[in-house]
Amino acid sequence: MMGRHILGVIGIAAVAVVALLAFAWRTAIEPIAPPSPTGFPRDLVDSGETLASAGNCIDCHTAPGGTPNTGGKSIYRRFGTFFSTNITPDPETGIGTWSEAAFARALREGVSRDGTHLFPVFPYMHYTQLADADVRALYAYFMTRPPVKAQNRLNTLYFPLDVRPLQALWKSLFFKPGPYRPDPGHDPQWNRGAYLAEALAGCAVCHTDRNLLGAQQGGHPYAGAAFEGWYATSLDISPSPARWSAEELFTFLRRGDSPPHGVALGPMRSVVRNLSRISDDDLRAMTAYFISLNTPSGAALEPRIARALAPVPPTTDKQRVGHKLYMENCASCHGAPGSAPTVARSPLGLSEAMWNPYRAYNLVLTVLDGIDGRDGLPGAMPGFRDKFSDDDIEALAIYLRTAYTTMPIWGLLAERIKLSRNDPMSLP
Repeated sequence: MMGRHILGVIGIAAVAVVALLAFAWRTAIEPIAPPSPTGFPRDLVDSGETLASAGNCIDCHTAPGGTPNTGGKSIYRRFGTFFSTNITPDPETGIGTWSEAAFARALREGVSRDGTHLFPVFPYMHYTQLADADVRALYAYFMTRPPVKAQNRLNTLYFPLDVRPLQALWKSLFFKPGPYRPDPGHDPQWNRGAYLAEALAGCAVCHTDRNLLGAQQGGHPYAGAAFEGWYATSLDISPSPARWSAEELFTFLRRGDSPPHGVALGPMRSVVRNLSRISDDDLRAMTAYFISLNTPSGAALEPRIARALAPVPPTTDKQRVGHKLYMENCASCHGAPGSAPTVARSPLGLSEAMWNPYRAYNLVLTVLDGIDGRDGLPGAMPGFRDKFSDDDIEALAIYLRTAYTTMPIWGLLAERIKLSRNDPMSLP
């Protein structure tokens, strides 16, 4: 009897495996000889370069200090570490043998040329909405880059999540293929902005939280999420009492700084640089789209703004330590409490990093590592990783939170500071 049960289990498992493989099977698309770069019109290549920049393709497929588009960049998820791939037209290690049809299928269906499923860390769930003309332009751009031989690194995922056929099941649950469909309830500018934000830039990749299976939470898009050690702020309900105007948001996306909201932090700085190639009209369309989503939090703004501009004195020993650290290390640029900044900066109390309702991700990382102004964007500041202890940063964060906002002290603050210093990709 035991033997029969074992054979039965083995039989059921075998049938399940065969059924999964059949369900997941996709045909391979025949390889082609790498197309000649001179065969693509210059204007099409230029358009593809703009789209690739706005879509963050080059940043994601370039390791720090590496050759552009050769892959190798680490992308951390709770399931393990992914490494971006070589997308130069090298025929052996890149996409040189990919036809436009194979390229389009990867973007729209998340399936590689050889028929294997791509992991959703590649945002095909957004690229599926791309227009034919934009896919063609992207193909022209990447096929005219210099081919570079660079072997792809193996992902390090937990079993069985590294089994590619299982991605077909994931797609059946969470992937909705198809082009962007204009919303008739909005004007052409809004729809253009929605297309750029959703289909091309994939803003929700950073700004939308994920469920336990790694899919973006559909019920509350743009609600904010932890991303690469930072917190991509909510785009529908701003945590800061300073409401965004269309012109302020346009200025922020164009140059990375917009009073009274402050400067771009962390990965958002590269987003601003990548958006620099798109036209003002397209950027204003994205602005119109996001401004339409940005609604009041429901809390009264006046007392919150008053606190942000006129902070209260410290009342506890911990707050007094933080106040002393602030006066000795920060006030020379950010100004003494209640006074204007001494350099061209937005009021510290209106920063969204100060009002984040969940964790002190952005404040802590900025204090630790500063802001590298070598990227050409405004807001350079030194880091205090080697000067401040974890206790110092905790005292400073508690002082700033209680003095400049009406929010409670962040939960798990000490744990967040330790993780940000040593392992910033970790949660909470």
